Amino acid sequence: MSRSASRLTRILACAAVPVMLVVAGCSSDSDSKGEADASSTGPSVKATPTVPPAKYSELPKACKTIGGKTVDSLVPKAKSKGGTEGRSSDIASRSSCSWNGLDDKGVKGSQYRWLDVSMRRYDSDVARGSGAQLAGKYYTTEVSDAQGTEGAKDVKTAPASGIGDQATTVTYTLKKAGAEFAYAMVVARTENVTITLTYNGTGYAGAKSPSSADLAKDAVKAAKEAVAGITEGSAQSSGSSGSSGSEESPKAEESPKAKESAKETSKAS
Repeated sequence: MSRSASRLTRILACAAVPVMLVVAGCSSDSDSKGEADASSTGPSVKATPTVPPAKYSELPKACKTIGGKTVDSLVPKAKSKGGTEGRSSDIASRSSCSWNGLDDKGVKGSQYRWLDVSMRRYDSDVARGSGAQLAGKYYTTEVSDAQGTEGAKDVKTAPASGIGDQATTVTYTLKKAGAEFAYAMVVARTENVTITLTYNGTGYAGAKSPSSADLAKDAVKAAKEAVAGITEGSAQSSGSSGSSGSEESPKAEESPKAKESAKETSKAS
């Protein structure tokens, strides 16, 4: 009996050895994995949002974007061939210029024309989007505003090809001070800049008023010239600095129709 008990004790001892080794091995693997996980886990780093940089960092002087020959053609007898520059509190983001004139032919009547070009530039902003996207939103707003001009009749909208990245022409007629005015507006976008060009006119003292379709053809040509001037003028402006003179609130700068109305009222005097 004692020999059998001794033998049984040795068998049990030998059987226990592999179990201990297995347990030790699992414990070792678990510890190694834990150490690996701990070493691979560090403070998380969030990626910084980015947007494409805006192409144009400045605007040219709007009066320089329309050539003298074009002004002579569109606005005969312009009061100032060099144009009247709009005041702005931020010349790097807003620029505008206008021309107006009355071609008086005596008993044959008179022809009045008014031309305005306004530019709005946008910088890229991580929170709001790229400069091109922001200019695109403003472009859509300008087209919508032109289509919804109060009192406008025979409103027509059409895409304009070959002007920047996107362009739309809006034409209509509007009766003011007893005269029927024809309007042609071209809204265009080139990269991060939106251009709104307004051209209108009427005939006085029996002279025939122009058609919106005819004005639109000239407006498109002038708009192409203005867009081309963005690249050339912006490059020239980047090498020089200047002051805008007196300031104006953003709201006043964004309302070209208000400026137009005031000028058309004053021209009769």
